[in-house]
Amino acid sequence: MAYEYIFGIFACFLGFVLFYYNTRTNKTAAAAASTVVSARNGEVTEGAATDIIIVGAGVAGAALAYTLGKDGRQVRVIERDLNEPDRIVGELLQPGGYLKLIELGLEDCVDEIDAQRVFGYALFKDGKNTKLSYPLENFHSDVAGRSFHNGRFIQRMRHKAASLPNVSLEQGSVTSLIEEKGTVKGIQYKTKDGQEFMAYAPLTIVCDGGFSNLRRSLSNPKVDVPSCFVGLILENCELPHANHGHVIIADPSPILFYPISSTEIRCLVDVPGQKVPSVSNGEMAHYLKTTVAPQIPPQLYTAFITAVNKGNIRTMTNRSMPAAPQPTPGALLLGDAFNMRHPLTGGGMTVALSDIVLLRDLLRPLHNLHDASALCRYLESFYTLRKPVASTINTLAGALYKVFSASADKAREEMREACFDYLSLGGAFSEGPISLLSGLNPHPISLVLHFFAVAIYGVGRLLLPFPSPKRIWTGARLISGASGIIFPIIRAEGVRQMFFPATVPAYYRAPPVD
Repeated sequence: MAYEYIFGIFACFLGFVLFYYNTRTNKTAAAAASTVVSARNGEVTEGAATDIIIVGAGVAGAALAYTLGKDGRQVRVIERDLNEPDRIVGELLQPGGYLKLIELGLEDCVDEIDAQRVFGYALFKDGKNTKLSYPLENFHSDVAGRSFHNGRFIQRMRHKAASLPNVSLEQGSVTSLIEEKGTVKGIQYKTKDGQEFMAYAPLTIVCDGGFSNLRRSLSNPKVDVPSCFVGLILENCELPHANHGHVIIADPSPILFYPISSTEIRCLVDVPGQKVPSVSNGEMAHYLKTTVAPQIPPQLYTAFITAVNKGNIRTMTNRSMPAAPQPTPGALLLGDAFNMRHPLTGGGMTVALSDIVLLRDLLRPLHNLHDASALCRYLESFYTLRKPVASTINTLAGALYKVFSASADKAREEMREACFDYLSLGGAFSEGPISLLSGLNPHPISLVLHFFAVAIYGVGRLLLPFPSPKRIWTGARLISGASGIIFPIIRAEGVRQMFFPATVPAYYRAPPVD
């Protein structure tokens, strides 16, 4: 009996120890998502549990932070530099992107930054020009494109995101993702003074821009650099067509003009290839004055030369990268870190904002994000559902850039001329393509139909009034060349996902049960 009594006391004591240990373990695990560990001094600070970490606070990151914060998520944003960015792209938001901005409740971010309304495009070629207006008749009078200083726009969105009590913005450089058994648990980052920290959350969304150092962990990127932009700001002049973007179909490649404030016009000169003339030794100024200046509209010539002489010439590489995700539990890619296209058509922000609307809608039914594998499987639908819109804008950008660039190939030059003349016809011939470019009607079938309508129009011009063997041969090469432009881009984007997304199983993924 004595042994049984002693054994009973020991069992009670052991049960109490196990209960205490289990309680402490559960508390520690629950706090893991909200714990920041200093790798330097080992200090641990506990705060409110973080639902989502966002890497980067550019257009995509700032808009996403506000959107998810507004839905009640605890959001933590780590941005390399919270000062106002100074970039020469990301300055023109298409009307389709502005509609997404309204849908996210961020339309006031284009207020108080001297943003300019944009109502369409003007094309110039060989002394001729045509105006293409956005089809805005069925929309509210406020709906139009917007052009602005990129940094001002981003700062407005950052401030709006930071105004939410459940969103925090911190400055730091994210060095790596924290992974355990194939699941991303959080990030490791450095502060400005060199301290290293780790932050944890059930979901990490990486949107750290076109030069992302994290994308290789979450995708299989194939980055192409078709050209570079040379940027200038023209002052005290007026565009030939007010409140329109201007595209000069020049030699060797397009030149862009659009307003970024009430007194400034951005000029972007495309230079094919990955190398540009040197700015420091004067080669660039000589190139701009001798090759570019003679091709721009006379109304802008003096201001252009003045801007070149001023010397504030900026350059950047233009990158193209189809989305190639590797679904990873606990993490997701977004923005230019995920998918890029040539900036000729100004479609990048429209794609990013459209992706954010879609991701918000997918996450809304979920109250618990901690089942990483189930969440990852569910969010595979994001990659499929985004394809028709994103791929249409991506394909249009890549195809237009190739069509608008000069070529020694007679058939390619015929395609270039046919494109300008086709758009100059007006009516449905211009409204369809400009609806695609504006993001108001981003349908892949419409894109392919209009692209080959241009090619057939070009062939028709060659064969009339009397076909000759040489003209027939050029027409055949024109069709072949058009196919060689668009089909590789479509193949890289994914034919099935772009045209037949409903045949992809991920299209029908239901939210995991909490």
